[in-house]
Amino acid sequence: MAAQQMQNWKTKIHDIIYEADTPLGKLFDVLLLVFILLSILLVMLESVESIDRDYHEILYIGEWVVTILFTVEYILRIISVKKPLKYMLSTFGIIDFLSTIPLYLSFFFVGSQALLTLRALRLLRVFRILKLARYLGASQHLKDSLIASRIKIMVFLFAMLITSIIFGTIMYLVEGEANGFDNIPKSVYWCVVTLTTVGFGDIAPQTALGQFITTFIMILGYGIIAVPTGIVSAEYVRSYKNNEGEVPPELNHLDIDLNSLHCSNCNTSNHKDKAEFCYNCGEHLNP
Repeated sequence: MAAQQMQNWKTKIHDIIYEADTPLGKLFDVLLLVFILLSILLVMLESVESIDRDYHEILYIGEWVVTILFTVEYILRIISVKKPLKYMLSTFGIIDFLSTIPLYLSFFFVGSQALLTLRALRLLRVFRILKLARYLGASQHLKDSLIASRIKIMVFLFAMLITSIIFGTIMYLVEGEANGFDNIPKSVYWCVVTLTTVGFGDIAPQTALGQFITTFIMILGYGIIAVPTGIVSAEYVRSYKNNEGEVPPELNHLDIDLNSLHCSNCNTSNHKDKAEFCYNCGEHLNP
């Protein structure tokens, strides 16, 4: 009897923490986002010297309150699932841990409290709360295009590296140390800044030949910027044509279902709207 009550208690906690389609689940997730934003705001305000000087104690207490709440939430997430280690090693599990531990580490490592800004990553839960799952299919499509383009992009970046080394060396020989080009690495840095059209202005050519070469590099930079975008765009269009404009079958559960059903056994989400069992492990779900 006690075991059954314990299981029911864990199930209720799981439904509140992991499900966003129940009233309590929605309330919990909204409060969670509020506390995440509050925590990030506290860290940002603490970095302002004048504010920290006047309100340090308030900011410090507020941060501890939020940290304790997140610690309790993290523990409840662990005990409410059947495979805690799988949650702890999942993407959100790691993010939850990293967003909880920094304040405790501040007792041992100076400056580690700034890592609390990692809590901003937890805002990714807004996709689940605001029913934005329909966009996950598109994001998956973009990720696949980036992966398919990685070889071409790597070749392009390698070519740009060689180009920067060549032009950087030329500018070092043309301008020399007298005009700020103290060494080849610094000249290569200048070339990268110029090619990307950033133009910090900390180093500038002074000779007529150097300025002519700079003009050529700047014009070349405008063309270079468009290349990676074109590579990824072409791959994106190609993948859509291959699928006739449709999302692959294996991603259908990411694109058409907007529930937050979450398996308590294997931590898998993105189930069909009327699913009764987990598509990954077969565990019975709690709609």
